[in-house]
Amino acid sequence: MRWSDVPGRHSLFWKLALLLVAFCLLMIWLSWSWGRYMEQKNLFLSHEARSTLLEYAAQAEQAWAQGQNEGVDAWLQDMGTRESTWIGVIGEDLQSLSSKPLSTRENQRLTFLRGLDWPVSLHTRGLPWLRIPFPSDPDAGSLVIELPQRFMPGQYRLLWRVLTNGVIPGLFTLLLCVGLYRLLVVPLNQLREQANAWNADQLNARVSSQTTSRQDELGELGRAFDQMSERLQGTVSLQQQLLRDLSHELRTPLSRLRVACDSEHSLAALRERLSREVDGMQRLVEDSLQLAWLDTERAPLAAEEIQVQALWEMLTENACFESGWSAQQLQCELTAACWVRGNLNTLAQALENVLRNAIRHSPFGAVVSLDGCREGEYWHLWLEDQGGGVDEADLERIFAPFTRLDGSRPGNGGFGLGLSIARNAVQRQGGQIWAENTERGLRLHMRLLAASV
Repeated sequence: MRWSDVPGRHSLFWKLALLLVAFCLLMIWLSWSWGRYMEQKNLFLSHEARSTLLEYAAQAEQAWAQGQNEGVDAWLQDMGTRESTWIGVIGEDLQSLSSKPLSTRENQRLTFLRGLDWPVSLHTRGLPWLRIPFPSDPDAGSLVIELPQRFMPGQYRLLWRVLTNGVIPGLFTLLLCVGLYRLLVVPLNQLREQANAWNADQLNARVSSQTTSRQDELGELGRAFDQMSERLQGTVSLQQQLLRDLSHELRTPLSRLRVACDSEHSLAALRERLSREVDGMQRLVEDSLQLAWLDTERAPLAAEEIQVQALWEMLTENACFESGWSAQQLQCELTAACWVRGNLNTLAQALENVLRNAIRHSPFGAVVSLDGCREGEYWHLWLEDQGGGVDEADLERIFAPFTRLDGSRPGNGGFGLGLSIARNAVQRQGGQIWAENTERGLRLHMRLLAASV
């Protein structure tokens, strides 16, 4: 057995082990203590019986002291009316102290006398004979009595056996089952209820804090269920929002297509309008699908070492061709030593979207610059434009899908998906992206894993 296989100190194993060990120790203690109590009840005379017999012995001693044989005879005659059993008074030599001598059978029984503190066998024939010495002067004589039936111990043996062997172990076993139920079944029922709630499209259902606050495996499972529920709820909400926004954004180009079809423009102008609107809708659909894929796809991306300076040169070449900007306007202050680790296509898409956003919101003739520095295991990059920035309250909102603070229309400035795609792409590679305002415009920061070169 490996050390890693040993359960942790908060493991459910230790709780179950502690519960079962406590139950076993409790049953052992119960068996021992209750057994002794039952032995006292079934084998030894009760306190009431002992007191009565000692009182009889004191009366016999008093009768002998006051009247000798006549006194004992009178007392025995009186006892015959009170007890329907054999009673005698004997001396130290085992001879009768009354005027009537002992019979042969009675002399034989004197050899098997028991004391008050002796256990009484429940399997002997007849009732046992007891010898109780005189309380004041034991050497003077003793009371001998055939134990009355009402003083025989073990009268409730069947009841005690039922309690000992059935009722009490059953109650303790029931307590054990209650403990196991509360420890195992109750949190499992809560997890089942949450799964049923998911099945009923109630994604806001959560496991109770009583389960998630536990430190054992069931607590971890409950927290995992809550995280899964939050993830599902967030994913479904995002997809629904994307569908609503996408359907809303498609209405405008579709309306323009309908107007263009009903207009009397020349064929060339109609084709140009149709081509422009179709291209816009295609970019909208592609960007929306890309954003949805980044939000739902969780498979690890293939990582490689990427030189940011070379990637920037490739991206700026395409940006200059699309925007008409010169290469001098897209500056890179990074050196060739800036290498990061990530997925080339995903990182290129993120940086391209950030660059396009900067160009779109900067005036013609402005400068967009990329710079950065090494911070431990990360490269901290920042891209700065000269577009005037945004309100401080909108610095986080610009990364939400379909957010266009400048009110631009589709086909005339983008759909508000570029920064959302960039953030998702960077986060999937273990990085971060955020924005801040500067004196000249907006600065977008990216923290990416540094390559080991």
